[in-house]
Amino acid sequence: MKKMLSVCLLALVLPLGAQQKPVYLDETKGLEERVEDALGRLTLEEKVALLHAQSKFSSAGVARLGIPEIWTTDGPHGIRPEVLWDKWEQAGWTNDSCVAFPALTCLAATWNPDMAQLYGRSIGEEARYRNKAVLLGPGVNIYRTPLNGRNFEYMGEDPYLASRMVVPYVQGVQQNGVAACVKHFALNNQEINRSTLDVVVDDRALYEIYLPAFKAAVQEGKAWAIMGSYNLYKGQHCCHNKYLLKDILKGEWGFDGVVISDWGGTHDTEQAIANGLDLEFGTWTNGLSSGARNAYDNYYLAQPYLQRLKDGRASMDELDDKVRRVLRLAFRTVMNTGRPWGSMRSPEHYAAARQIGEEGIVLLQNKHSVLPVDLTRIRKIAVIGENALKMMTVGGGSSSLKAQHEISPLEGIRRRVGDKAEVIYARGYVGDETGEYNGVVTGQNLKETRSAAELKAEAVKVASEADCVIFIGGLNKSDGQDCENTDRKDLSLPYGQDELIEALAGANANLIVVNISGNAVAMPWAGKVAAIVQGWYLGSEAGTSLAAVLMGDVNPSGKLPFTFPARLEDVPAHSLGQYSAVRSKDVTTVQYNEGIFVGYRWTDRQKKVQPLFSFGHGLSYTTFEYGKPVVDKREMKADEQLTVTVPVKNTGSREGKEVVQLYIRDKKSSVERPVKELKGFCKVSLKPGEEKEVSFTIDRSALSYFDAGSHQWMAEPGAFEAIVAASATDIRGRVEFKLTE
Repeated sequence: MKKMLSVCLLALVLPLGAQQKPVYLDETKGLEERVEDALGRLTLEEKVALLHAQSKFSSAGVARLGIPEIWTTDGPHGIRPEVLWDKWEQAGWTNDSCVAFPALTCLAATWNPDMAQLYGRSIGEEARYRNKAVLLGPGVNIYRTPLNGRNFEYMGEDPYLASRMVVPYVQGVQQNGVAACVKHFALNNQEINRSTLDVVVDDRALYEIYLPAFKAAVQEGKAWAIMGSYNLYKGQHCCHNKYLLKDILKGEWGFDGVVISDWGGTHDTEQAIANGLDLEFGTWTNGLSSGARNAYDNYYLAQPYLQRLKDGRASMDELDDKVRRVLRLAFRTVMNTGRPWGSMRSPEHYAAARQIGEEGIVLLQNKHSVLPVDLTRIRKIAVIGENALKMMTVGGGSSSLKAQHEISPLEGIRRRVGDKAEVIYARGYVGDETGEYNGVVTGQNLKETRSAAELKAEAVKVASEADCVIFIGGLNKSDGQDCENTDRKDLSLPYGQDELIEALAGANANLIVVNISGNAVAMPWAGKVAAIVQGWYLGSEAGTSLAAVLMGDVNPSGKLPFTFPARLEDVPAHSLGQYSAVRSKDVTTVQYNEGIFVGYRWTDRQKKVQPLFSFGHGLSYTTFEYGKPVVDKREMKADEQLTVTVPVKNTGSREGKEVVQLYIRDKKSSVERPVKELKGFCKVSLKPGEEKEVSFTIDRSALSYFDAGSHQWMAEPGAFEAIVAASATDIRGRVEFKLTE
């Protein structure tokens, strides 16, 4: 018996051991070969199950074949805390806190692609450690109006700047085996009516202003995922929009990744099938309580899709294209055994957050060189304002975070000053006393019993007794401020801050105003204060970064990624009357009458309108002198490149960094073109007295406009001008050249 049993067992084992390993599990095979092998092993039901959510933030894998689930996480400033499987409420984990990185407006303000790569790599490591396959970010929607509540999540008003900053961010994230999901594609430029707003914009503006950053993310960054936006375009919701997703993204740009719906952004099965959506999330937010079966089976790309396939009303080829994309995502992420392990809340990540914050802070004004604060002469510093202590990592919508720690500006200043001076604090105003979002609680007690008059009187008294005053105010991430799903009501500072700043300026000439926001604000008091600093939402190391700049440990080098208008009427989205600020359940249209003339492109045309602070503006504690720009050739052909070179010298006494900006002007064109357009920038570090040459290479693309009639980019022969500048209004040199036939 023993002998016979051994023989039988051998007969059972040998065929199993001799089986060939499935190609989809063999990482020595090519990606597409693995995709096709896995595709051929899936049942129809398994294919459809791959295309929709199974929980709030995950989609199904195929357990039978060892294909894992796809887990996503909100970004783009940090890794969202875990929520329950089927609800938005917190899961109650104690180990899901993160490093909060500065908001993307701050990253854009660094004008430094190296910072974008550092940012992407660091946040990608945190996502990987938490075993996420997709980071839902970065955002690159263009800053069309300063009222947009979600502008703080984006990269400013200029398509070229956003394009250069998004590529290294995407590459940094994906080197961790985590997909960057670039959002929101496209034309999501306001939050009010975001699900019922039908954008009307001409093709030229679409291609020149609103699409370039997405195109760069796809074709240069090789992004593995794109998220559709909530709004409509050409009468179709953007999460299943034929022109955007099929014609442009997958057709013209050759995108081979996954199109993911925004949560609740899918509205129709037929359009979702036909118009380019691959992976549906968040269609209903009440989870398993909806539908005869569970809600996820009733998603538009679930049972309704499966039934159409069985009835022959949907194409198998179309299904397989979607499944291939999801499998491709899986092999690039969760089935990539070579991806690094990642790390969480590391000293290196906090250092990255601090450095990005320091490089992004913008010195807007500095009369009489009141900054940096000289602690050899200052004995008493008054810090005033609610934003000096209010936590900003909690709130703002889906980018709200549970940070391991957040150093407030007041704490950062006190740590840096130490015993070298006395730091006195007064609140000055009450903004938002709450400190909770989606179950994450700051633990701060901001309740206030004193009246507005009493708080103002105390602040003025404290200011009058100090050697210098640092007012830290601005916006916050509450509804109606910088927050998802709401827009601001106007350009003014809320909570009576303008009146308070006026009073503080009267009490102390050495008043430094730090504006914490992701948007431009009106500053009617700008001429009465000594210094103005744009502080952004700086994340976990906010106070450390801000104190380093205020005290001069770091020389500020940030530049504005968007224009600060003096009045809301100076913004074309408002002066032309095409911004919908009234909530409506019905579809409403908003026409982008300004076309390509967004931001500085608009203000350049207005002879009588000057911005409060221009695009690209930012001061330093040192000074820079520009030499005369030169070109390496006076004429270039369409298939050639041309180099512009300019010497830049640090003429001050401190080491500093300057962002040298290159704009191009078409001197004579058959179509209306902007006065100038950003086509290059370089951040250069210079020691006192040091001079360096900065070079820019331009080609035909830098000279082109999009011709909607022929649907192609056109560069007309003729005279052009290369403009070297320190900001959109601070021109340092010009040099002409010609594009020949």
